[in-house]
Amino acid sequence: MAPIRLSLDTLESLPAAVARPGYERSDLSAGIVHFGVGNFHRAHQAEYLDRLFSSGESRDWALIGAGVFEGERKGRDVLAEQDWLTTLVEQEADRSEARVLGSMIDYVEPANAEAIIACLACADIRIVSLTITEGGYFLDSQDRFDPGHPAILADAEMPDGPKTVFGMILAGLRARRSAGLDPFTVMSCDNIPHNGVVTRNALTGLAALSDPGFAAWIGENVAFPNGMVDRITPATTDREREILRNDFGVEDSWPVFCEGFTQWVLEDNFPLGRPAFEKVGVQFVEDVSPFELMKLRVLNGGHATIAYPAGLLGIHYVHEAMEHPVIRAFLRKLTETEVIPTVPPVPDTDVRAYFDLIESRFSNPKIGDTVRRLCLDGSNRQPKFIVPVLRDALASGGSVEGLALESALWCRYCAGEDEAGAIIAPNDPNWDALVPVARAARECPEVWLTQENIYGAVGRDPTFIAAFGRWLGMLWSEGTVATLESYLAES
Repeated sequence: MAPIRLSLDTLESLPAAVARPGYERSDLSAGIVHFGVGNFHRAHQAEYLDRLFSSGESRDWALIGAGVFEGERKGRDVLAEQDWLTTLVEQEADRSEARVLGSMIDYVEPANAEAIIACLACADIRIVSLTITEGGYFLDSQDRFDPGHPAILADAEMPDGPKTVFGMILAGLRARRSAGLDPFTVMSCDNIPHNGVVTRNALTGLAALSDPGFAAWIGENVAFPNGMVDRITPATTDREREILRNDFGVEDSWPVFCEGFTQWVLEDNFPLGRPAFEKVGVQFVEDVSPFELMKLRVLNGGHATIAYPAGLLGIHYVHEAMEHPVIRAFLRKLTETEVIPTVPPVPDTDVRAYFDLIESRFSNPKIGDTVRRLCLDGSNRQPKFIVPVLRDALASGGSVEGLALESALWCRYCAGEDEAGAIIAPNDPNWDALVPVARAARECPEVWLTQENIYGAVGRDPTFIAAFGRWLGMLWSEGTVATLESYLAES
């Protein structure tokens, strides 16, 4: 039987194994505008809302998609052909389940500032959420808002013709204030520490360039809840589309595949109300910081730990890296002996049990997450996921042998050639700058640690310098497996 093309008209004709929304589209009304309608958003916030709507709750909180780049038009066009529906496939080692999500009911034309601002100014819109990746927040090398970024300066000069997401949100807030409407809550769903604070700083920072009084008003009147989000969600390729057609009989041009696990920890700061997210598993807390730190160090740091040895060994998929006994043992030893001791207590959470869960999630053979994705953008990720752990471990007198080895593996990877002699394609925004330094570090390891924007004071610590140099030398002379085995043999 030929697969069925996804649309509202074909919902009832889909195979019985495919779950569908437990509500009619006519039952929903908009309450949220979301910028950044990509895979993670649809596997996370959109999925939570779909479950909530199917339970009969909060149906006045449906999503309207938005995007500020012309490049987002392609995704919008695909979703428009499917009446804004998405097929979500949750995959675990022993099961795969498909369901259609209907929580998005419209999508404003991308890069159409006038239409987006008009949508933001609607009284029904009470939350504006974002999944725009870390690069979308205009942060400098110190993770502070960069008021000198050309795109920000352009919006400051022409606040009525914004091009950035923050310029459009400001214009929407300005329109609401003029109309006597209360400001919406701005909720970041990006994997950034203190994402609410980062978002507030971006909005007030941009506003202050042209209207300091408006910036002060935003700081006093707009809510920016912090949140921690988590779900492994790879990019969609022909592989996923083919699985959906063959295994579930659905033709969807942009399905989303993800793991079964999902987590959302959120501060409850929504002056105009919010969906009843707690009824579908969202954890509301007074302070999300402990959860953020645990995830950044154990999960994101864990990804970095397995990424570079796997990349050097030519391993393609993450689950294949976890099948390599030496890489898996490296992850466990480093996490248990050097990372977890730097994680403060987390409410109602056993951090070691959390790591066991992470290890299991990384091992999921159906997700198809790639090692190359984990290796991406190390110059941005290492200062966030690895260097802070190094700093805390050094300050407490703890071991940094495994962390130094992880750093050495990243350096070796950035030399641009794996152990089989295959060229590693550029995999970092700063790749052209990293490669010559990594190659120079083969003879003089310390040169790698002089990258102040990455290592800071950690790169000047004698204990770390000595361990890094020893491991990097061994990686070049003896190879990845032998070096990892040497680390594992140490007491």
